[in-house]
Amino acid sequence: MKRLKNQRGFTLIEMLIVMLIITVLIAIAIPNVSKQTSAVDEKGCKAFVQMVQGQVESYRMDKKAVPVMADLVSEGYLKTGETSCPNGEVINISVDGVVSSSKAS
Repeated sequence: MKRLKNQRGFTLIEMLIVMLIITVLIAIAIPNVSKQTSAVDEKGCKAFVQMVQGQVESYRMDKKAVPVMADLVSEGYLKTGETSCPNGEVINISVDGVVSSSKAS
């Protein structure tokens, strides 16, 4: 029984200090993660625009015409629901076949 009494544990103050340090680290990390999320969405949209541009060029070679988004979906060049960027921007195809993205209104 004496052996159990000699073992030390953490005091309440030590536990509170550890919790304070963890809280400060989390408070620093969360804003950085949210900034990175918007950067990832932006890069994902650029990549999606390039992919759609490739599909437009493929459609132009096959059909000898400039498509609209509905044509790409109906002909199987894009999957249904792939008509906007992951961050919500709308994909536009100009009359000369150039793909761009713009904020949704």
